[in-house]
Amino acid sequence: AMHEGHILSAQELTKILQPLFTQNSRNLVLFLQDRLSIDDFTYLSESYGNENPFQNEILQSSPSSLALPAVDCEATRYLLSFLQESGDWKLTNVTYLNVSQLELNASKGNLLVVQLQPLVSGLKEISTLEAIAENDKIIGRVTMDLQERGIHFSVIYTAVRPSRISRRTDVMTELRRQLMATEEEDSLSYPPLNVTTGNYTCILFHAGNFSLRANSSVFIDLTNATFVTRNVDSSASECSDSNTTLSLRYTKPVNGISSLEIRFLMTNKFYEGSARQWSTLYSVEIIQDGVKFAKFNVSGISAPAEYSFHCQLVGTGNLYPARLVPNNSEAKNWDVFISTLQIQGFNIENNQFSYASDCTGFFTPAIWMGLVTSIILVWILTYGIHMIMQLTTNNRFDDPKGPALSVPQTE
Repeated sequence: AMHEGHILSAQELTKILQPLFTQNSRNLVLFLQDRLSIDDFTYLSESYGNENPFQNEILQSSPSSLALPAVDCEATRYLLSFLQESGDWKLTNVTYLNVSQLELNASKGNLLVVQLQPLVSGLKEISTLEAIAENDKIIGRVTMDLQERGIHFSVIYTAVRPSRISRRTDVMTELRRQLMATEEEDSLSYPPLNVTTGNYTCILFHAGNFSLRANSSVFIDLTNATFVTRNVDSSASECSDSNTTLSLRYTKPVNGISSLEIRFLMTNKFYEGSARQWSTLYSVEIIQDGVKFAKFNVSGISAPAEYSFHCQLVGTGNLYPARLVPNNSEAKNWDVFISTLQIQGFNIENNQFSYASDCTGFFTPAIWMGLVTSIILVWILTYGIHMIMQLTTNNRFDDPKGPALSVPQTE
């Protein structure tokens, strides 16, 4: 029985999922979306009339089903690792673009992770309704294919973070704001990618959205593969006291691309002007299929060597605070979008990010607007005071009983 407003903890979710590992079916399909809430099913199915995106009736057709209205983000964040540890599974990762190439060996236990189309993206113009409708078709296509093969399986449909944050009107305003801010911060976070050398961590990398677009048409979302499912190879990364290279290799990220490697090149130098060491991300390289090489120069990403670097938006757009500038002709075919980037390649302690140096300068556009407005107002006030000080009073007055007062033109 689920109580209204109750959020399942990781321990409760573990107990609920235990029957999946004891029944005869040894195949588990995990459909993973970037954002989803229980309210989406009601809101989207009622608000769009005949355009109901949820045409797949897998819950109704299943002999046993369970819907959990709210699950703690910590529980869903480590769901994949928990499932891997709970059974002798053969892990298979596929994206929404290559589900048609799915191959499973029914003689073994399979854990199939299907990364669905993201609902929110900085590069792709698509509505939430269209994205969920497409994901619903993918779920139906995969489940129908498994049923036709005679494979018994169980399905989990969930997301990394909620798409809606509940607002309760019976809570004080200040307390409500604090709770919502904490919930949103927790929901958008997941462990950073770390690269270790020996017994210590030498690189930490985190991003809220890590996406690419090739030739203005092929969209590649690497967020889940990098930070959630960890379907990325970082073994080619290199670390030293002066130079660090973060290498991220992906196998078949989308149809048409067999391999993709992204390199972040950082340096650590001493600058006499500031009398301290500074770490700088000076270049980003993209290697497609081991042949096509794109190089970007980076502007605005540097921090004291003891700090990490954080920036809200990093990419190839002209308006981004930290910009990737194409260095060769191949780089012009790529668009890069990284949100809430945080990276550190030197002086990492306790496997955690150090204090973050943000890319936002001291004089932001809002500060400049306030300064200019204040200067204009001060100038108007000064001019007004100066004009008032120039006013003089009469020192002679007309006497009706005497002759008329004559004022010479010189006065």
